[in-house]
Amino acid sequence: MTKVELFRRIRSDAVLEELSIRALARKHGVHRRFVREALTSAEPTPRRQPVRRSPRLDPVKKTIDEWLRADLEAPRKQRHTARRIKDRLAEELKADVPYSTVRDYVSTRRRQIAAEAGAPADGFIIRHNRPGADAEVDFGEVVICLAGIMTRCHLFAFRLAYSGLSVHRVTVSCGQEAFLEGHEYAFELIGGIPVGQIRYDNLSSAVRRVVFRSRSRMENPRWESFREHYGFTAFYCIPGLEGAHEKGGVEGQVGYYRRNRLTPVPAVATLEELNQRLAVADLADRDRKIRLRSRTIGEDFAAEAALLARLPAEKFGASLTLRPRVDREATVTVRMNNYSVPARFIGRKLQVTLGTTEVVIADGRTEIARHPRLPGRGGQRLLLDHYLEILLRKPGALAGSEALDQARREGTFTADHEAFWAAAKAATNEATGTRQLIQVLLLHRHLRGQDVTAGIRAALSVGAATADIVAVEARKAAQNAGPSPTITAGPPPAPPPPPPPPAVTERTLQRVARLPADHRPPPDLNRWDQLLHHRRKESS
Repeated sequence: MTKVELFRRIRSDAVLEELSIRALARKHGVHRRFVREALTSAEPTPRRQPVRRSPRLDPVKKTIDEWLRADLEAPRKQRHTARRIKDRLAEELKADVPYSTVRDYVSTRRRQIAAEAGAPADGFIIRHNRPGADAEVDFGEVVICLAGIMTRCHLFAFRLAYSGLSVHRVTVSCGQEAFLEGHEYAFELIGGIPVGQIRYDNLSSAVRRVVFRSRSRMENPRWESFREHYGFTAFYCIPGLEGAHEKGGVEGQVGYYRRNRLTPVPAVATLEELNQRLAVADLADRDRKIRLRSRTIGEDFAAEAALLARLPAEKFGASLTLRPRVDREATVTVRMNNYSVPARFIGRKLQVTLGTTEVVIADGRTEIARHPRLPGRGGQRLLLDHYLEILLRKPGALAGSEALDQARREGTFTADHEAFWAAAKAATNEATGTRQLIQVLLLHRHLRGQDVTAGIRAALSVGAATADIVAVEARKAAQNAGPSPTITAGPPPAPPPPPPPPAVTERTLQRVARLPADHRPPPDLNRWDQLLHHRRKESS
């Protein structure tokens, strides 16, 4: 029972039952002074707060107050922190005061001294958002289980200030290419461009330098061209936590989305799969109401969709173009990750198109490699096909190569290749057998993988582990499959019957494979020798 409830019961019993002070004290189990206090006032007297004394802090309180008053005239970034005050007390006054004691005192006295000096209160003004005018953009960190590995990624969030409609996209980085591509994705999804301002932090993808004590910014040239292409105005918030409230809508949106859409940690095979989920979630989010609004997000967006500016006819192109040099390991380094290229390009500079999901490498206008973009730093994406020319000269390096390990994990180096490799090494030696395998792997550049696999199985079925037989049988399998059907105006042709399993002909085996000796008698050529002694008829 609370003290207020006990007061109420004592006063009620005193009126209804007309009990004395002694009787009331006995009934409720309290002292007579407590009864007199209850009968005097309906509310109990507030408990006095004890004045706690700090023998270490009391002698230096006046000094701390002087430092805090001096901070009122000092630059904002050069004012005392609790840690600095503790250090100064130890250095100048030889006072050993615990940090927690200093922190609690400074936290209270700083506000009191500011109020005594008449400093203005730090408040906020509610902003009026016009339909189709303003938007906010931010990045937030998220963790996902990508292909079985816990990976730190970045969530791009674009939010219309009036309706609260948000667009989200997860990328492996928060670089400029992801920043620009996120804008293009959001503009296409909402069907237009805000005609007012889009609010940003001072991220390096957009801002090169903040002009001291002003709202002016020196922008990134590519970002400036992007803004001019789409025709919108950027507004940059105050740096640090002090300016977070200037785009508080998207700041809260990132946290809301992380807690409600990305919890528990999503497990996906690719980022594209995750982004498809987020697109469905964004669409469902239009039926939600924000706080005390009477209309849903979708209803408010319907009112401002017609007020957005039109999209330009062409995209700007968010991908970045780089020109790295190929190192001796036949890789190019892009954003602290390595991607392989064919070995013949070692030492040359190539053109790399860096997107949010892919890395495309080209020599002039010819594409020579395409890789999925790796998250984080220090990763390697190596294709075994890029190293076959080197492995022909160094076959011993194949077994322990990283490219082979990745090919096994991705399933491109199959159990049929393993079986052929083992048979080739058993028939000859390790180096020769490995070279035979590499010759088979080179066939994949010109033939379909299923045809090469059929050739491997046909060769192994007769115990012939040589690349020549695999090549012949793979080409026979490709011929049996027939050409691809052409598109005609009539009905589609009937599917061709399944090709028969490839068989190794005896003539091919005699010419190429190592077969047992032929014990048949050699052919008799005596009947043909008479042609050598044939006499011409003499003319009469």
